[in-house]
Amino acid sequence: MSLTREDFAARRKQLLERIGPGVAVFFSAPVSVRNRDVEHPYRQDSDFYYLTGFEEPDAVLLLTNQHPDHRTVLFVRPRDPKRELWDGPRAGVEGAIEHYGADAAFPTSEFVEKASEYFVNVRRLHVHLRAHPESDELLFAAIDRVRTRIREGIRTPSEIVTPDESLHELRLRKSPKEVALMRRAVEIASEGHRRAMRLAAPGRYEYEIEAELLRTFHASGANGPAYGSIVGSGANATVLHYRANNRCLEEGDLLLIDAGCEYAYYASDITRTFPVSGTFSAAQRSIYQLVLDAQKAAIEQVRPDSTLDDVHAAAVEVLAQGLLRLGLLTGSVDEIVETKSYRTFYMHRTSHWIGMDVHDVGWYFESGAPRPMQPGFVITVEPGLYIPGDADVDPKWKGIGVRIEDDILVTERGYENLSRDLPKEADEVEALVQSKH
Repeated sequence: MSLTREDFAARRKQLLERIGPGVAVFFSAPVSVRNRDVEHPYRQDSDFYYLTGFEEPDAVLLLTNQHPDHRTVLFVRPRDPKRELWDGPRAGVEGAIEHYGADAAFPTSEFVEKASEYFVNVRRLHVHLRAHPESDELLFAAIDRVRTRIREGIRTPSEIVTPDESLHELRLRKSPKEVALMRRAVEIASEGHRRAMRLAAPGRYEYEIEAELLRTFHASGANGPAYGSIVGSGANATVLHYRANNRCLEEGDLLLIDAGCEYAYYASDITRTFPVSGTFSAAQRSIYQLVLDAQKAAIEQVRPDSTLDDVHAAAVEVLAQGLLRLGLLTGSVDEIVETKSYRTFYMHRTSHWIGMDVHDVGWYFESGAPRPMQPGFVITVEPGLYIPGDADVDPKWKGIGVRIEDDILVTERGYENLSRDLPKEADEVEALVQSKH
């Protein structure tokens, strides 16, 4: 399933209905230089792609309710046979209209001149400021151009507001097509995790496991990883955003893999933790089962009108009980929760939105209170426990890091675990690790 020109047009129409009188301006992501004359792989800005499906740089989208004929205006790079020989084909001005549904299109170099015409007698502009300095300069140059005509009786824009509340609330609620794309992203990532579990063994390096993840992502049609993959073995599993991925796996290690792919601009985000030699030690299994129980309790809280605080509280309650039972914390469950002493070993929240961005857009609070979830929201549920080597605990616990993460769709009646087919029960995990090629 893929998004069509009509799907992008419908999104623009929804946004224009939300903003009412005014103009919205969105700039494409800039090209980023990796080093010298080598560029990072280009990835379009999520908002820009959400509204256009357009993947080229140096572009601007202008949406307006106040022009008699135009609603969608695109500013794009013109066709250039010499540059296209090096960088590939461009849509050009004609393609922006024919293939991307623009009512009008102009070369990007004409933005200041042409956009200023659309800003005439417009009070409110919806735009992200400070995203990129060059974009701000273009925007204010266009506004200044309108101001030079004040003596003609023309009004200039007097308000600039962020489009977050209008656009990002649309992005937060996933359509059936978006869910289908996310489901595929999860399927691909899950297969990457399976292959990683089968490949992992003492003597291999973390980067070998990461390479298998990346190979699976690309071979399955994904754009690549949705974020930098975390492949942390041994004590590295206790580092939340470990990225070096260069340690040699050893007998008795746990390996924590937090990795997801991006498919058609939609992300997956999955974490599994497993013993590289195929069998949990008694201490490892105790921590693993505690995290798994906490995750199951948290997932059961996912339903319409529940909140991410409810999900987090359910995980914390189970973790607090387990940490007390295992002797890693003292006091009572209520004291552990109230004083947040559990944060010694569990220092992050349990969930975040996921969609086009792995940490997706959308408000987490409404009027100062956690917002209720609604059907179409997709979240992660990812409790963990991280016991560093310098922790003041029984040595058997030191160096154990466990996180288990699934991608959960909020449905009309509750939830659907999109990554449910990737094993996470301790016995199933052991069996999968032991099933080498």
